[in-house]
Amino acid sequence: MRERRDHMAPISIRTVLISESVDPRCRAILEENGIRVTEKQTMKKEELIAEIKDYDGLVVRSATKVTADVINAADNLKIIGRAGTGVDNVDVDAATKKGIIVMNTPSGNTISAAELTCALLMSLSRNVPQAAMSMKQGNWDRKKFMGAELYGKVLGIVGLGRIGKEVATRMQSFGMKTIGYDPITPPGVSASWGVEQMSLEQLWPQCDYITVHTPLMAATVGLLNDETFAKCKRGVKVVNCARGGIIDEAALLRALESGQCGGAGLDVFVEEPPKDRSLVQHPNVISCPHLGASTKEAQARCGEDIALQIVDMVKGNNLVGAVNAQVLASTFSQESQQLIKLGEAIGAVLRSCSASKKPLSRVQITTQGDCMKSCTGFMTSAVLVGLMSRESGCCPNLINVLSLTKETGITSGGVAAGVCEVVIEADGCSLKGIGAVLGGVPVLLGLSDSVFRQPVTLAGNLLFFQASASPQLLSSVAGVLASEGVQIESFSAPVDHTGDVWYCVGVSSPLQDLSALEPLVKDAAQLCV
Repeated sequence: MRERRDHMAPISIRTVLISESVDPRCRAILEENGIRVTEKQTMKKEELIAEIKDYDGLVVRSATKVTADVINAADNLKIIGRAGTGVDNVDVDAATKKGIIVMNTPSGNTISAAELTCALLMSLSRNVPQAAMSMKQGNWDRKKFMGAELYGKVLGIVGLGRIGKEVATRMQSFGMKTIGYDPITPPGVSASWGVEQMSLEQLWPQCDYITVHTPLMAATVGLLNDETFAKCKRGVKVVNCARGGIIDEAALLRALESGQCGGAGLDVFVEEPPKDRSLVQHPNVISCPHLGASTKEAQARCGEDIALQIVDMVKGNNLVGAVNAQVLASTFSQESQQLIKLGEAIGAVLRSCSASKKPLSRVQITTQGDCMKSCTGFMTSAVLVGLMSRESGCCPNLINVLSLTKETGITSGGVAAGVCEVVIEADGCSLKGIGAVLGGVPVLLGLSDSVFRQPVTLAGNLLFFQASASPQLLSSVAGVLASEGVQIESFSAPVDHTGDVWYCVGVSSPLQDLSALEPLVKDAAQLCV
């Protein structure tokens, strides 16, 4: 005899902590939409860990380090919003495992970062900061600051996303030839805005200038290093307005000192502010204190964007900027919500009715019908949420359920083909559930080999029991329920009464003790959907 209770609630954000200086529009928009906002800046890690317990949402820029310790201390946290591009100050894996959405504003500082990149490229070509500083010191060194034209030079752009594109179009106006590399953007797309794509091996030797616009991840750490600098033209100039570490700082210093690199424009560093001042003090380096997004326009845009994105998500309108919850992006229509409820409910029924106490080993999900063609991603996750919710210490949702099932060793498969069929396997036993959405309501059409004459509405308190058919069965079960003060609200019987078959009773409240049914049925389970 098994019992399970389940509640499927929408994402609710009532309280948000803003831990850094964000444009006032961010707070205003959130509060206009009924969200309570607290602003506490420059908190130490221990203070943030103590404070975060009380909030549903956290908004940061780049200074706040949202580590696994912070995330694990957050009992109610549902969203971490980064008012800017990139999320390398957030432990995305830890957030995903806890079912927390991580969101950024990828387009908010695009123009500002692109313009700073162009400013550094121009400054490198004409030694503008060094000349200005020399003038302030009372000098007039025309020969010392001999520069070079950008016209006709080759600019290599590594990373052809939003910022890379904007840099390309601006520098083309100076007559530069733009070439680039990006593993995601199709060559035909970048060609449409004047960038010829090629491999990095082909790119390095051609460039007079190189600028990087990639995320910081395992594949991009030290992208420019001793080996790659050696493949470049002697005197190549490099710019990094993306993330510290994409250019190996020690290798860059060696290249500058040998003359292999003719100059560098750096807005970002591995350590910020950098304690090692070797690069900052080098005469051929122009450095800024991470100013890529430091314009009034970018800050206003990022602060406004993150607030609007959070509000849109809470209202169920849209999901923009989520870096770890792409499965949710297609779940905001009413039809999607109904299918998610169906998937979770079928999973919950099967786990409750499964005879095996052992962990699941395999889940097969099959969908049929045109309405299911675009929803197989979230249907798989929805079913797994229903299946996993019974596991102790497990709080699955659509965001973390796939990583949770990997940890438990469950393999899942789906066939997109609205009917949803789910088969689970545990300890050599299998159980099948078939469901659909009828009239906007999730229903169970069959359980194992029992096809219900009247589809089971997957809502409220449901009691499933398996027994051999007999004329006295329903009245006997009704008697047990009545003696426990439980009323029958609906009854679904199978079409075929051969052998042990499944029945479902909708009840007013859960039965306190399922063992009361033992003399009458082979197996029983109840759940609240």
